[in-house]
Amino acid sequence: MTRSFLASLRRFGPLLLIVLLIAVVWAVMEWKSYSSDPTSYPEVQEIGVRSDWQFQELSTYFQRLADEKGALYAYEVLRYAPFPEGVDIHLLGHVVGDMLYEQQGIQGIHSCTQEFRNACSHSVVIGMLTEYGEGSLSDIAATCMEAPGGKGAYTMCFHGLGHGVLAFNGYDFEKAVGMCERTGTPAYNNREAHECIGGMMMEMIAGVHDREVWQTQVAQYFKKNDPLYPCNADFVPDEARYTCYSYLTPYLFGQASIDLDAPDPALYSTAFSYCEPLSGSSREACYGGFGKEFIVLANDRDIRTVGALSTEQLQKVHEWCESAGVADGEVFCKSSALASLFWGGESDPEVSFAFCALSEQSTQESCYRELGSAIRYYLGNTVRGDALCRKMPDQYRNFCSI
Repeated sequence: MTRSFLASLRRFGPLLLIVLLIAVVWAVMEWKSYSSDPTSYPEVQEIGVRSDWQFQELSTYFQRLADEKGALYAYEVLRYAPFPEGVDIHLLGHVVGDMLYEQQGIQGIHSCTQEFRNACSHSVVIGMLTEYGEGSLSDIAATCMEAPGGKGAYTMCFHGLGHGVLAFNGYDFEKAVGMCERTGTPAYNNREAHECIGGMMMEMIAGVHDREVWQTQVAQYFKKNDPLYPCNADFVPDEARYTCYSYLTPYLFGQASIDLDAPDPALYSTAFSYCEPLSGSSREACYGGFGKEFIVLANDRDIRTVGALSTEQLQKVHEWCESAGVADGEVFCKSSALASLFWGGESDPEVSFAFCALSEQSTQESCYRELGSAIRYYLGNTVRGDALCRKMPDQYRNFCSI
């Protein structure tokens, strides 16, 4: 695919580029032509009365909707629809994104937004891998460079790819790790490969992209007598264990008999306890993984509005992190929660400041230190970055310096 595509570019040159530009402009205009009024979409009301629908039923519904009215229309419905508690809207975004790729191919990346935690761009690169195979990894990397969003969008694109890599390799985790490792580059300290393996872990738990094959493989990669497997397996590179453990959390919830549709906070301490044998960065990732999940659980798993959590919801996250039962575990959990709230500067930053303000004195300094570091890393010396640094409490403003 790579050689033929590039050869076509050289041969037809300007004409082909003009055609592609027209296609991109048309796609963007099509997206923007949709109404911002939820009542304009009859499907929003229809989903609202289907309170008994679970993920698989919703997945089938959105596939059909995208087929009949277009994936961009389906994304608009996804933006506004009221879903039953516990539905993973990020993974539903993958479902719609798969349809977008069918309709627009690689150029679908230009129709994507960063909404639904980058689900759209994730699906585009998964589609490229599925259609063109392992030889397309360099093209996928170039496409990830165009992923919508801030500084973190490029590497998070490889998290999405990890979902596809696992499915492409028939849910053979060890084989898929090898493919992910091929994506890493020195320029990003192999972060691409690590995020890819994190996406694999999420896919192994959820089994979204090839449900039938997943059902035949999943049992061998989860062991009731070893809840940390496969992240502690020899075939997972040491430097990638961090992202693997970060995305293991939903499985640990299950091990603790926690129903994510109606989680019982009294059981959180049991789920945390599985992290206790770990040390170093693996321990940080395992405890930290709970923070990113708590942010979503506090909002009934609706990722669309985590940037507007109330004081009561943020307080719950603090309390749940304290269920870790150990000081470092609590700090790791809250640090991850903050990172999920800030989301590379793409969420409303006010919620991040509110989260730190609610911290107890013993953890408030570390919270603002993390926030200051995130502001400077993702926003740098920009007008917006400078403005956010000035919002830091006086005693912590030095954490926002370069």
